[in-house]
Amino acid sequence: MPKNKLNDLDPKAWLKFQKSWFIHNPPPRKKGTLVHPAKFPETMAQEFIEFFTKQGQFVLDPMCGTGSTLVAALRAGRNSYGIELNRKYAEIAKTIIAEERATLGEAIVNLKSEIVNADASRALDLRLPTFDYVLTSPPYWDMLRARGAKTQQKRRESSDLDVFYSDDPNDLGNVDDYESFLAKLIAIYAGLKPLLREKAYLTIIVKNVKKGGKIYPLAWDIGRELGKTYTLKDEKVWMQDNQSIAPFGLGSAWVSNTFHHYCLQFRND
Repeated sequence: MPKNKLNDLDPKAWLKFQKSWFIHNPPPRKKGTLVHPAKFPETMAQEFIEFFTKQGQFVLDPMCGTGSTLVAALRAGRNSYGIELNRKYAEIAKTIIAEERATLGEAIVNLKSEIVNADASRALDLRLPTFDYVLTSPPYWDMLRARGAKTQQKRRESSDLDVFYSDDPNDLGNVDDYESFLAKLIAIYAGLKPLLREKAYLTIIVKNVKKGGKIYPLAWDIGRELGKTYTLKDEKVWMQDNQSIAPFGLGSAWVSNTFHHYCLQFRND
């Protein structure tokens, strides 16, 4: 194998990651992270971080929620920063990261893992370092506000769990017009460009959304629009095979049970 300029993996691990689809069923969530209504698992995030960076490099999540990316970065031996608009989630993330640092001990004592409670649209004002990789997932439009969403039913029955992110007008999950939401989201991601080193990768974990009996191709729209700023290099499809199947549209219409996400890979060329 020629000199590996991208990561610290051996050829076998490199080839395994190149598969265009994978199954990853998240382990049970820790208390605190369950409060957040949408997050990806640290175990999966670590695999992406270890492929797209070398030890000691810098990772950014501009919409970090309760800190999954930063926890994964610590476990992988990378420095990390997270931007989170919601103060409650930012504080939860800080607590979770402090606990993770205590668990990992001396092995990560020199690594940074910083949470910034701020609006990602103003990332250039935050005096952040240059990053080698971005791993993030956007709000899926205002779908958490949809009263009929089956996935939210159990959360509404519990007073301890958030159904949506916040009431903040700057929260993209509160933008009800799809085109406006998309434009604001793309502007945030495109605005990160000055913070990224040349050839740095961005991974955006997202799926298309259904609303009012219609599909909105959020993943594909992000690929098209953000491809005007970065190079869209590829995709990996994350599939979960441990979800219960619901009889949507049974006997009358086609409505899929959607158990996959697109992991879009962009590069800062």
